[in-house]
Amino acid sequence: MKMESVINSTILSLACFPKSNPSIHHQKTVKARRTVCCSLSSKNSNNGGDANGLLKEEEEEKYNDIWLLFKEAQQNILYLNKLRLLAVEELNKANREKQLLLDKIQQLEAVNKLGNEQSLWRELLLRIDSMVLTGLIDSAEASGMRKAVMSNKFSVALVFFDIRQKTDAELLAQLRHFSDGSRKIGFHIIQICTEMEPLVSVGSLSSYVTGLSKALQKKGHIVEVILPKYACLDLTEMQGLREIEAELYSYFNGQLHGNRIWTGIVHGIGVTLIQPLYYSSFFDRERVYGYSDDFERFTYFSRASLDYIAKSGKQPDVLHIHNWETAIVGPLFWDIFVKQGLGGTRVLLTCHGFDSQCLEQPDKLALCGLDPARLHRPDRLQDHTMTHLVNILKGGLVYSNKVVMVSIYSKERIINSFSHGLESTLAIHKDKLLVSPCGFDNSTWDPSKDKFLPKNYSADDLKGKSICKVALQQQLGLSKNSSTVLVGCISTESLDFDLNNQKAVWNATQKSVQFIFMGSKATSADGALEYLKQELKDETVRFINKYDEALLHLIFAGSDIILCQSFHDPLLQVPLKALKYGAAPVAVTSNENKFRHFVDHKQETTRFSRFISSTFGYLPLSQAVDEIKNNPSKWKQKIVDAMAKDFSWNAECCDVHVSAYTALKSL
Repeated sequence: MKMESVINSTILSLACFPKSNPSIHHQKTVKARRTVCCSLSSKNSNNGGDANGLLKEEEEEKYNDIWLLFKEAQQNILYLNKLRLLAVEELNKANREKQLLLDKIQQLEAVNKLGNEQSLWRELLLRIDSMVLTGLIDSAEASGMRKAVMSNKFSVALVFFDIRQKTDAELLAQLRHFSDGSRKIGFHIIQICTEMEPLVSVGSLSSYVTGLSKALQKKGHIVEVILPKYACLDLTEMQGLREIEAELYSYFNGQLHGNRIWTGIVHGIGVTLIQPLYYSSFFDRERVYGYSDDFERFTYFSRASLDYIAKSGKQPDVLHIHNWETAIVGPLFWDIFVKQGLGGTRVLLTCHGFDSQCLEQPDKLALCGLDPARLHRPDRLQDHTMTHLVNILKGGLVYSNKVVMVSIYSKERIINSFSHGLESTLAIHKDKLLVSPCGFDNSTWDPSKDKFLPKNYSADDLKGKSICKVALQQQLGLSKNSSTVLVGCISTESLDFDLNNQKAVWNATQKSVQFIFMGSKATSADGALEYLKQELKDETVRFINKYDEALLHLIFAGSDIILCQSFHDPLLQVPLKALKYGAAPVAVTSNENKFRHFVDHKQETTRFSRFISSTFGYLPLSQAVDEIKNNPSKWKQKIVDAMAKDFSWNAECCDVHVSAYTALKSL
């Protein structure tokens, strides 16, 4: 600052200095000299002329030298000032960049802090489980500690920040002090299931378990997940994986068998993995399903899960089970475990479809400790058609307090048309049935913050969608025009693209409509794509055989229409993502009227079903294209309304389950 003041004052003084011509100064000097010379001439007139000329030359030379030095100094000062201004500008730029960097670091630290806080209190719950299994505390004390942690989870990070450095004895002393005066809030839910994304994923169950669990925890509920420890688990995203030192013994086939228990955190969700020792081959296989002993495998896991819950002193509000694989938990709970400190717990079964039910010989129920004679009855597990067998999924329906069916159809339609022989059981238990749509992950699928898009956009500002369309056209070598109708299709092996649909696409290409077909990551669609590629050859059609995550996001963003195999798509969630990205989902069906009976407004259906039926449910491809071209303003409003809806896991799917949990507590 001192140097800057000196330079500024110098520049100001230079600005005030008169920029005079040297000849003018010379004239004034000569005039003065003449006066002197006249006075001298009176004294010495003979030598005056020579002295005057010599003096004049010397003074002129000195003056010129001084003036040159002054000009050089002035130029140097101006140059230095220019450098100073550039330096100040660079300094300001550096300060701005530094501040942006500090802000980014602060944001990352806040996110990291939140993640650490969430991981800490979930890890604390798992350490409490370990203390029960190793005999440090009993189940009653553990229950009180869990309540303290769950009701004060946001202050846990301040108290237990060094949890990983503490022994169980040290941690126990701290927990006993912390648990005074606590109270419980929200529901405590334990999901017993066979899939969870990203650990193990075969079908739609994996994304459902993870998406719902994350949504429930965002609303203040505590969710834990119990899984088998498959050999094929992907543990790269599991944090804090540790083995509990004590073995858990569970009953199977007349004996108690040891299990290793592993715990960790996935996406902020506490996960417990059960690894059988004696029956180690049950889950040490390449595939998850499709073996002749699947009943034995998953019955063992279900019984071991309940043994673990009871012996660790957990007292959850809800045991949430899924499909036939863990449906046996229902009869096991009510016949054996409800008396083991779980009197306040209730059971909820989610059915992702009734096409797989598992029929077995009644005697096999004894493997997990159930009484075959007691359960092989028409009002319990006896199958309606093959009466000499027991139906495991039916047992889950009968013994669960609530049943959530994942579907776009009404309760009545499911019972009458999609129950696969369980009509009478569902009709008897109709009052405890609920219908829920699936959801999608809006933290990954959101055009307003999608990292794969060249320009983000939202329902309030759609400018970015046109930019995304042009970018997509350019990338795939299509003619670049944001007003051209573009249709995307995420293809699967089950894609029903019959002759009528091929004709509809061909007719649309004659109207300069562009098409992009791409396979999905979840399924191999090479066969379907190759077939279409042979049938649909046109310069406006593109086929992408290789799955590309970034391109997939751009297809959703750049398309006006997304062709869907069905509006009920729990595996890929294509219709839900299309709506979020401002693309109309249009069903690919052999009969354009197939969807007209999709919703009966006189019957109870989901909000998603009602919205689809009133907007895009009846639209064939040709009509959708015509509406875009003939009435663009009306179409745009329809798209904006769709984008503003929330069909993520956080919305209706979560609400339906919370409503079910709430109803369970009053039973």
